[in-house]
Amino acid sequence: MLLSMTGYGKAVATHLDKTIHVEVKTLNSKALDCSTRIAPLYREKEIEIRKAIQESVVRGKVDFSIWTEKDIAADSATINTQLADSYYQQLNTLHRHIASTQQPEGDIKSLSADVALPLIMRMPDIMSRTEMEELTDEEWAIARQAIDKALESLTEFRQQEGAALRLKFEEKLDNIAKLMKEIEPYEQTRVDKIRQRLTENLKNLPEVEYDNNRLEQEMIYYIEKLDISEEKQRLANHLKYFRETMDEPQSQGKKLGFIAQEMGREINTTGSKSNQADMQNIVVQMKDELEQIKEQVLNAL
Repeated sequence: MLLSMTGYGKAVATHLDKTIHVEVKTLNSKALDCSTRIAPLYREKEIEIRKAIQESVVRGKVDFSIWTEKDIAADSATINTQLADSYYQQLNTLHRHIASTQQPEGDIKSLSADVALPLIMRMPDIMSRTEMEELTDEEWAIARQAIDKALESLTEFRQQEGAALRLKFEEKLDNIAKLMKEIEPYEQTRVDKIRQRLTENLKNLPEVEYDNNRLEQEMIYYIEKLDISEEKQRLANHLKYFRETMDEPQSQGKKLGFIAQEMGREINTTGSKSNQADMQNIVVQMKDELEQIKEQVLNAL
């Protein structure tokens, strides 16, 4: 089955007051290039996450993210009232101490709340949050299911893109096969024209005597050098092999690229042997179709 290296998958799961988000995107790359952004709570599972990505993605540039969102009410901070009381007592004591140096102690008033509250709220640790979380087996099981679901969604996306790639490849392969057939009528006429041109040139040299048998042998040798039967046969085999490779259970993008290179060699050789304008024009069209295949092969896994 042909798969594309371009894909996208995501999944969302919930655990208690927490929402777990997983997102994975892939692009073209010759090897596996994995970039991860993992929430601190799940960092200890990074090796396991990377292994799951490698088994699913195989090849490509991967951008993986997992993060959490907590309910606002559950995640809100609380005021440490005991610490606030302690800060107030210390501030009030300091206030009385400083004030006593300037006026009789009996006239000193306690520090007012309007003055003390802004000071207390700026003190360290006055706002307390929930203690540091620890990853539980239950939460990790839910998070891992979300990761697997996102990777499955990615694979489905790549399958859809792969099916679209296959249609493009089939179209281009059919075009090359059709163009290859269009060359055939020009092959025989080309031989006849070569034979006629050589014969006429020799007739224009009446003082030169030549052996007709030797001329025929030279003609056969010359025509054999221009024969493209083997190139057409090999190209047909490559087209068939390309189709068979697309049907293999595992996607074989690199292999398809190698086959496309071999197809290019046969088309180039055909072009070098085509000393006829119409044939060369057809070869140029074949090269154009093949170039489009090579561009799209880079997207195949």
